Amino acid sequence: MNSFNDAQQEQLKEVGAYLRQVRLEKGLRIEQITAKTLIRQVLLEALEEGRYEDLPEPVFVQGFIKRYGDALGLNGTDLAKNFAINFFLLDSENENLEPKQKLNIKSIHIPLAVPYAILLAVASLVLFFKLSPRNSAESVARNQNKFSAAIEKPGSSLQSGASPSSQAFPVEVTIELQDHSWLRVKADGKTAFEGRLNKGERKTWTANKQLTILSENAGAVLVSANKKERKPLGNSGRVKQVTFTPESVNSQ
Repeated sequence: MNSFNDAQQEQLKEVGAYLRQVRLEKGLRIEQITAKTLIRQVLLEALEEGRYEDLPEPVFVQGFIKRYGDALGLNGTDLAKNFAINFFLLDSENENLEPKQKLNIKSIHIPLAVPYAILLAVASLVLFFKLSPRNSAESVARNQNKFSAAIEKPGSSLQSGASPSSQAFPVEVTIELQDHSWLRVKADGKTAFEGRLNKGERKTWTANKQLTILSENAGAVLVSANKKERKPLGNSGRVKQVTFTPESVNSQ
């Protein structure tokens, strides 16, 4: 026997027709509501058309109505209240109950929040047991690896007695300004610096293949390639661009 009584069947038809009307007015397809509510399309269609025989128990239908209303931008909770779930059909054995007993049966009411609270608690437990133990262990392992790497790197550099830049980069250029000048420095094709430097400032750049320096006042820029003797980049007040490579630096 279907669990919807006459009153619920009428309520279902009214609410379903209203939801369908609002959906059409908003220009939404039933597939879009399915994606938002995660309710199967066949159930949403049965809800809109009031086909109670194709729907689950009233308590679940009330939840469908709430989610459908929320997906349309309506107040789903208030809309769900219009579909009462505290009316139950009485079978032939219950028809002979005393009026007082019938009243007690009709007064049974399942709050809408109960199924949602249960679902939320179950989801929280599953999420906790899924993520907490393994993720915390992985996090500790990652932190230990990072800490070990941070300790080992300085040790290897100190034992070798050489600076990281001289080991890793074949080209190292240091400049010192005798006067102010605008410069642009490119290391392996990427801009490493662009701007104005003032007298007395000192900068160092490194590169694997080539390092190019462009200055608007080449005479103000003293250049030392791979710690060799410092020389002016060019003539004072002149624009000049110089490219340093491992071959050109080693041949000097």
